[in-house]
Amino acid sequence: MSEKLNMTDDQLEAKIVAGEAIVVDFWAPWCGPCKMIGPVIEELAGQYDGKITFAKINVDEQQRLAGANGVTSIPTILFYKDGKRVDTLIGAVPKPMLEAKIKANFNL
Repeated sequence: MSEKLNMTDDQLEAKIVAGEAIVVDFWAPWCGPCKMIGPVIEELAGQYDGKITFAKINVDEQQRLAGANGVTSIPTILFYKDGKRVDTLIGAVPKPMLEAKIKANFNL
């Protein structure tokens, strides 16, 4: 997994406040579905580099934002635009579904 995708709650919160376009994957290392979608997130992060920020938040280590956003199941993928959450996906979804959400939410 790319280390640049891993963020702390504080790092992510700063990017949200700055109004960046962000896709956040809330995950845990013991989560099977998280392991399935992880490589998809990494691939899309490379594909949309410079357009969208991708972040992975380990809910075992960084619990504050997961709790504040009502994350009760993982993987949960949240989409932020202009400082606000604009969409949510729960579970390991196929790449085309995730990419469609990215394009729709960020006008790509």
